[in-house]
Amino acid sequence: MTASTPRRIHMHDNDNVAIVVNDGGLPAGTVFADGLTLVEGVPQGHKVALTDLALGDPVIRYNVTIGRAAKAIPKGSWVSEQLLEMPPARELDNLPIATIKPEPLPPLEGYTFQGYRNEDGSVGTRNILAITTTVQCVSGVVDFAVKRIKAELLPRYPNVDDVVGLEHTYGCGVAIDAPNAMVPIRTLHNISKNPNFGGQAMVVSLGCEKLQPTRLFPKGSIPIRKADNTIADEAPVVCLQDNHHVGFMSMIDSIMQTAEQQLEVLNRRQRETCSAADLVVGVQCGGSDAFSGVTANPTVGFATDLLVRAGATVMFSEVTEVRDGIDQLTSRAVNEEVAQAMIREMDWYDQYLKRGGVDRSANTTPGNKKGGLSNIVEKAMGSIVKSGSSPISGVLSPGEKLTTKGLIYAATPASDFICGTLQLAAGMNLHIFTTGRGTPYGLAEVPVIKVATRDDLARRWHDLMDVNAGRIATGEATIESVGWELFRLMLDVASGKKTWAEHWKLHNALVLFNPAPVT
Repeated sequence: MTASTPRRIHMHDNDNVAIVVNDGGLPAGTVFADGLTLVEGVPQGHKVALTDLALGDPVIRYNVTIGRAAKAIPKGSWVSEQLLEMPPARELDNLPIATIKPEPLPPLEGYTFQGYRNEDGSVGTRNILAITTTVQCVSGVVDFAVKRIKAELLPRYPNVDDVVGLEHTYGCGVAIDAPNAMVPIRTLHNISKNPNFGGQAMVVSLGCEKLQPTRLFPKGSIPIRKADNTIADEAPVVCLQDNHHVGFMSMIDSIMQTAEQQLEVLNRRQRETCSAADLVVGVQCGGSDAFSGVTANPTVGFATDLLVRAGATVMFSEVTEVRDGIDQLTSRAVNEEVAQAMIREMDWYDQYLKRGGVDRSANTTPGNKKGGLSNIVEKAMGSIVKSGSSPISGVLSPGEKLTTKGLIYAATPASDFICGTLQLAAGMNLHIFTTGRGTPYGLAEVPVIKVATRDDLARRWHDLMDVNAGRIATGEATIESVGWELFRLMLDVASGKKTWAEHWKLHNALVLFNPAPVT
């Protein structure tokens, strides 16, 4: 087919709508190969009715009712957001529990990458010095110090990839013992122990903050190898209010001296051959469109299944975006305990909405809607497919660290950087991020592979996207072929190949998520 040939995609034989593939959409009067004629123009990614729909009829995509017709919709019409009434959310009781028992797929053996093996058994894909902060007051000082470390010290340590400051807005004006205060604290603690930091950590403290270094890292909780190769049972701390600091540059000198000791240790590390089973991959989508669930996310889902077969760990997340598919998730749980844990996380979200006096229609965003996603039900169906088809073997609450392998549901908000932050805390060493509308997203602490849902985005943002899944929509490639391409790219990136986000140093600031008011 030529680029001008009218193309549409529907996801299931039972669907009564399809999305338009062509760049720029299609005008009224367009005739598809099967004779379907558009009675009005339909933008790219938006839905066209495949049959006449009466008032109240279900509108079906992904073999799921994503809404009901708010009025009669003739065949060939644009099924816009305004023509859909969103169905109520699925209740959280009487859900299918561990009902899907797929036949185990054969193990995927022999795949390796060159990684940094840590003393605790984890493996890093990068070798990074992380400087943890206990309070927002020191962020400006740490930022200044990090720039100097990169310019003056890092070139002397060629085996160290980067230096990052774990800066945040926590630590001072908070009730440190309030309910749920453990969430930001354990998030900071666990991020500092991310595999990409090589088991090393250093802390910059102000001195008077509520989140004292000993609260963040109790003695013995984070063993540190010193430059003389002995092990210390607590992280080195630079406290800015210490009396020996005379002036700003004295603070910077202390940070740099401590950092140099950590760089000495990290520089001794060498990449070695590691099994693909050592990968801990977080998957996420942002700036989603109607193609997300057609091209990029199914590609990630295929690669997720490959990773699980190889013995790796994969986390999918975003409570707000999977809530409407909870029945699909509980049915894939390995047991009732895992299913109930997912239900508990979804119930927290329901209660959160009630406390705020809002409902789930707040998601989707204007950009999602411009890209063809009418509501959160439709968005959820396209989001879930990132998880592939493997059984769900565990659930993490915000800030918790992984203790099991396989396919894990990590409960996070859908906000891009908060989701990434919490997956980092869980132990992620590689991140996959899909986008349809486009976002210059990146993480300083872990390589991010960006997957575009559409040819147009991949062309325009050619130096921001690592994989173009839009070829699937145009028929130039299959989910399987791009899925294998992504899987192999993961191994290359884990071995040191830079992603575009790393090339441009598209890094976020650390974002902490506190799931309940701390007062």
